[in-house]
Amino acid sequence: MNYISISHMNIKMILGSALAASLLVGCAAEKCEPHPADAKISKADAQAIALARVPNGTIKEAELEKEHGKLIWSFDVATPDTKDITEVNVDAITGAVVGVDIESAEKEAKEAKAEKD
Repeated sequence: MNYISISHMNIKMILGSALAASLLVGCAAEKCEPHPADAKISKADAQAIALARVPNGTIKEAELEKEHGKLIWSFDVATPDTKDITEVNVDAITGAVVGVDIESAEKEAKEAKAEKD
């Protein structure tokens, strides 16, 4: 009987370890949504950094995401006198600007539609 008890306990341990490992692998594969607590740079600080790159800009959308293995704050910034959107990506760990991309209103609309689908 002790042998059956020990085997049953071992199976539970193995299954529990396998489940924990699969959860870790899933997050490592960037399937888990990042959480603001994971960022060393606050959203407010990252927003100030992004706005410094786009004079007279207004934040239209902001999100924390993993992109190319990096945790970043991504900001869509509108500017007066244009329909274009400037996307500014700020490294959520270092605060460095890691990308600035100007997107036309048409491209922005296509991206929004693709995200809904």
